[in-house]
Amino acid sequence: MQVTSLLSREDDEHDHHDHDHDHDHDYDHDHKHDESCASCGHDHSHATLPLAQTLIGLIFVLNSFAVDALFSSGAKAVADASAMIGAIILGYPIIWTAMVDLRRGLLTTNELVAMAVLASFGSAHYQEAGVVAFFMLLGQIIETRTAEGARASIESLIKLTPVKARRITKEGEEEVPTKLLAVGDVIRVRPGDNVAADGIILSGQGSFNQANITGESLPVDKKPGDEVFAGTQNLTGVLEIRVSRAGEDTTLGKVRELILAAEKTKLPIMRIIDQYMGFYTPLVLVIGALVWAFTNDLSRVIAVFIVACPCAFILATPTAMVAALSAAARLGILIKNVGDIELAAKINAFVFDKTGTLTTGKLAVSRLAPADGVTPAELLRITASAEKYSNHPTAKALANLAGEAGVPLIEPKDFSETAGRGISAQVDGAKIIVGRAQWLKDHGVTEDFMKSVDLNETEGFSLIFVARNGKCIGWVGLQDQTRPEAREALAELKVCGARRIAMISGDRQPVASRVAREIGCEEVIGECLPQNKVEFVRQMKSKGYRVAVVGDGVNDAPALAAGDLGIAMGAAGSEVAIHSATIALMNNDLRRLPFLVKLSRQTRAVINQNFMIGISFVIGGLLLAALKYISPIVAAMLHVVGSLIVVFNSARLVRQGEELDPHVVVVENNTPSKPSTPVAAITPKLA
Repeated sequence: MQVTSLLSREDDEHDHHDHDHDHDHDYDHDHKHDESCASCGHDHSHATLPLAQTLIGLIFVLNSFAVDALFSSGAKAVADASAMIGAIILGYPIIWTAMVDLRRGLLTTNELVAMAVLASFGSAHYQEAGVVAFFMLLGQIIETRTAEGARASIESLIKLTPVKARRITKEGEEEVPTKLLAVGDVIRVRPGDNVAADGIILSGQGSFNQANITGESLPVDKKPGDEVFAGTQNLTGVLEIRVSRAGEDTTLGKVRELILAAEKTKLPIMRIIDQYMGFYTPLVLVIGALVWAFTNDLSRVIAVFIVACPCAFILATPTAMVAALSAAARLGILIKNVGDIELAAKINAFVFDKTGTLTTGKLAVSRLAPADGVTPAELLRITASAEKYSNHPTAKALANLAGEAGVPLIEPKDFSETAGRGISAQVDGAKIIVGRAQWLKDHGVTEDFMKSVDLNETEGFSLIFVARNGKCIGWVGLQDQTRPEAREALAELKVCGARRIAMISGDRQPVASRVAREIGCEEVIGECLPQNKVEFVRQMKSKGYRVAVVGDGVNDAPALAAGDLGIAMGAAGSEVAIHSATIALMNNDLRRLPFLVKLSRQTRAVINQNFMIGISFVIGGLLLAALKYISPIVAAMLHVVGSLIVVFNSARLVRQGEELDPHVVVVENNTPSKPSTPVAAITPKLA
């Protein structure tokens, strides 16, 4: 059971220390799973016992049953010999494991299994010994393969970096191993290729599938100047990319490191189990001795030893944890410590940063107000055309809206920009002035164009005015847009049991209040310095709340560290964000937060179910074996069945979160997805 070895024990040979929230992981990436699990009774050096060897042993055992059934009693010696050979083949790895444990000074449930096999063998019940050994190995193989499958579902998300890259040199294009790439190299990525390293696009445009990094199922269009991540797939276009991070320094490399490190951490319940497993085997030996003393029946003692192996109980937590980690990683949620999965279920208060968390952190057009005789489309076309060569966020917001609305731009002439004030240019033969009110007045616009303004700039709106040939033709309102899913996400958190949701921001109080109204947040504090945010979180914790702090991971690091749970938004490509929080969301979809709470509670429920299943099989099996209602062979079968039920019960968690796939949402709701706010608000007017 490699899940157990990964999550439920500390191996002295590999010096795997228990980590709580210090995140100082020392994970060996070349770690081989050749450990023995002191608590489950299986040695993982034999967990991968060749199936051929297991089948050969089984054939000998089955052959003995066939000889007994088909021939007279004179063939009993042949049947016994066949069963003996099969029992030796199947029992050898079990007995060898127990001997290795004893030589290391360990008393584990390995010895219970070995004693059961040896007792059957020593009492000349070779068929029984062979069948018992087979079922114990079968349970071990199934558990190991299932655990490896769960682990592989995580590895499949993170083993996507190609081994080769096309590096561009003075001599032309050359194919080199990815590990030889260095910062500053230029690589070429063709359609269908996976990106070999993090970098910035120098030339070309493409659509990228970056679900493995951000959890977004829809492709993202990229252009020169945009960042791309290692392991994401280029769907269209040929691009040249300058490498900014390579090897293990890439976002994907850090994701891989954190996911694998999370597998090494433990829940508090697993630490308790580790402490008491040392007493378990002696207790079972005492029970076996009592059964022998009262019944003098070796068969009952053998059955007791077999059913006492608590594999289903030990698998309860690790299998659920790996399944939950897999579901979270699929949606771009990095959980650094499995204990945080349990903690998320107890969170009852959320503290949000505003900029970049509840808002996009980028200017977007929220209002087009054309003057009489001017259409919204005309105002947008003239303004965006005049701003075409500006790098100001206002110019980018106008260009984005024009592109989304399908408004063609005109090439400006005589472009001139004065930093902080505005621009002037010739568009379609007319003199265009775009900027603040004073900028238009300085250029001779004398009319009272301020009377048409009905927005309050103190609430975070930015206004620019547009004049054509000395006459104002309208104004444009811009603001830092709230995320479209923010209101829905906060409402879901309340449904999930969040008793207090607050937004704290360094922005002006009117701006923070406006955003809070838009997203339905009742508690809002503006004009907060970083130290004020930390103090607010501490005060909330002092009142008994379990607090999760959600921020962008850059300027919110102190507050993230102050909360019971720190969640960094938009961590893709941000080393600070990945390392400053206990949980990192690789994209900016706030709906991941209520999903995380639900996943935590579902995981806890599954673990409790698994514990009940495991305990029921152990206690029930001990009673049935002591009263001789079951034979050693049936006991071995029950051992396998209990483990399988636990594994498959945990596997249900892997599919959690599929409703966050936009394609699924559209099909289920039978409605198109909601467009972004600027397009929804303005596009009808452009028509």
